[in-house]
Amino acid sequence: MTFTLIFLAALTLSLLLRYWLALRHIRHIQAHRACVPPDFVERIDLESHHKAADYSIAKTRLGNLHVAVETVLLLAFTVGGGIEALNNLWQNLLGAGLWQGTALILSVFAISTLIEIPLGLYRAFGIDARFGFNKMTVALFFADLAKQVLLGAALGIPLILGVLWLMERMGELWWLYVWCAWMGFNLLVLAVYPTFIAPLFNKFTPLEDSALKGRIEQLLEKCGFHAQGFYVMDGSRRSTHGNAYFSGFGKSRRIVFFDTLLERLGHDEIIAVLAHELGHFKHRHIVKRIVLMAAMSLAGLWLLGWLMGTTWFYTGLGVSTPGTATGLLLFLLAMPAFTFLLQPLMSFYSRRNEFEADRYAAHNARAEDLVRALVKLYNDNAATLTPDPLHSAFYDSHPPAAIRIAQLMKPRQ
Repeated sequence: MTFTLIFLAALTLSLLLRYWLALRHIRHIQAHRACVPPDFVERIDLESHHKAADYSIAKTRLGNLHVAVETVLLLAFTVGGGIEALNNLWQNLLGAGLWQGTALILSVFAISTLIEIPLGLYRAFGIDARFGFNKMTVALFFADLAKQVLLGAALGIPLILGVLWLMERMGELWWLYVWCAWMGFNLLVLAVYPTFIAPLFNKFTPLEDSALKGRIEQLLEKCGFHAQGFYVMDGSRRSTHGNAYFSGFGKSRRIVFFDTLLERLGHDEIIAVLAHELGHFKHRHIVKRIVLMAAMSLAGLWLLGWLMGTTWFYTGLGVSTPGTATGLLLFLLAMPAFTFLLQPLMSFYSRRNEFEADRYAAHNARAEDLVRALVKLYNDNAATLTPDPLHSAFYDSHPPAAIRIAQLMKPRQ
């Protein structure tokens, strides 16, 4: 009973904090909607500024609805007895064992996915369509969903079976073996993602612009970076949003540009954006993030190993009989309520990496080109120029536009 109260208190605190931050964000955007910020007056017109404000508010309100649905579902699964009922159902059908535990975990994920489908539909065909971003058809939406489910089953079922087997067979140090398996799985997915997973959802064609390819090769040689190839992704099939990214590692690394990005940016701006992405590589941000996630997952698994040796952990979250699969599920579902207050630390770390990548881009391309590219991307993606500072500190992985551009325009030593 004590742990139930602690869990409910943590969940209530995180829920109230989320809604308070969302309310601050909406009010701050509305208060600055009337005019374009002074630093952007010559770059962003008032109509685009209004669109960005309204789009950000609409997404925030949808986020509030999503939080409410998640909270109700979490309470139903835990103190409401949902996991207990599903566990008993699968035990009656399959008996106790690895397949019963796997079925329990998959059924919880399936229920969550089904409940989130209407929110995804509203995001794509309600909000994004209203603001002119959605290019996806209903058929494509459900085709993507079917592929995600099949891919999740193909990868997830063996992973769940393996994890549950290790948890039951490796004694008190099972959490260390599971951690090794989890890290190996993640590295494998990173390796195969560019060539096997990503093409299931998008078409990738080699970059044909010879002039741009020549400039990219010069930049890569200057920065000491090797890529397997340069590709254009048909992002315009689903959205007008633009982006560029690296995928894979080692010999499988490739540079990917959204076709929408290439349509909007000039060569100088594309090179500046790419230099920013290379900054992440040169500062080893991806490797550092993997190491950080590895440390956090190791700590989490150790904590789970300790919690599974207690009875109050199970009974406090609505499960009467301790078990491997139920313990893993309860931990995954309940932990976000306790860790939400750590969110600003992760956001701060990510924003610091973005500043480092920006400085690298300013030294290896032109800061002015990156600024122009960023303004176009902010404009095209209808990203608000006036986020609430506290909301941004909690959620934003990238610095606010005004701060980021001000840093880029500082004289370099």
